[in-house]
Amino acid sequence: MNEIEFLNRSGRRLAYRHRPGGSPTLIFLPGYMSDMEGSKAVALDGWAAAEGRAMLRFDYAGCGASEGAFEAQSLADWRDDALAMIDQVAGPVVLVGSSMGGWLMLLAALARPQKVAALIGIAAAPDFTSWGFTEAQKREILEQGRIEEPSAYSDQPYVTTKCFWENGEGLKLLDGPVAIECPVRLLHGLDDKDVPWRISYRLMEQLRSADVQMLLLKDGDHRLSRDSDIARLIATVTALLEAL
Repeated sequence: MNEIEFLNRSGRRLAYRHRPGGSPTLIFLPGYMSDMEGSKAVALDGWAAAEGRAMLRFDYAGCGASEGAFEAQSLADWRDDALAMIDQVAGPVVLVGSSMGGWLMLLAALARPQKVAALIGIAAAPDFTSWGFTEAQKREILEQGRIEEPSAYSDQPYVTTKCFWENGEGLKLLDGPVAIECPVRLLHGLDDKDVPWRISYRLMEQLRSADVQMLLLKDGDHRLSRDSDIARLIATVTALLEAL
């Protein structure tokens, strides 16, 4: 396994694993409260190793092996973490974003249009600060400064801070055209209880790129981490890289 390295950014160290290989470099963007050791990131890295492809996976500040306090981070902070990783890679990159990572990949592509060659979203969740909370939950975030919810994927509660929520509201994309021109592939499960598949459909409609394909998996859940789901992801990545 490629060893953990650290990138200094804004006085803290971001953990990452970089596998050299053929260009473009795949960069995996994890979801909220996730890290670079998730099953999809690790499986894709294993495929990249077997195929001689370059890949980078990393942890946002406050997550995994990276420094920083989780509750002090905003969506813009994590976007800038992703941009720091993109900027240190030579040549073009293909971003693979899972859930919230799908929102971040869009923000990164808008900030680095000449660097980002393509995007792959896995249950992409742009604008989830808007549609992912009830009005009562939004009031609690604003009045109490944070909200805690049980997580289906961790023993730790799912925490959203006022800082993160307000910042996310200022970075929403789906209310108008999304000025991204590169190829985009979107994978989404119809049985996703966390991010409605119609979010990916709405994103497909709003993207300026004409090369956008969406694959719906009838029995797919939010994580899309079954062996069959990962095989589908790898097939999507393979076909997209061959077309670039």
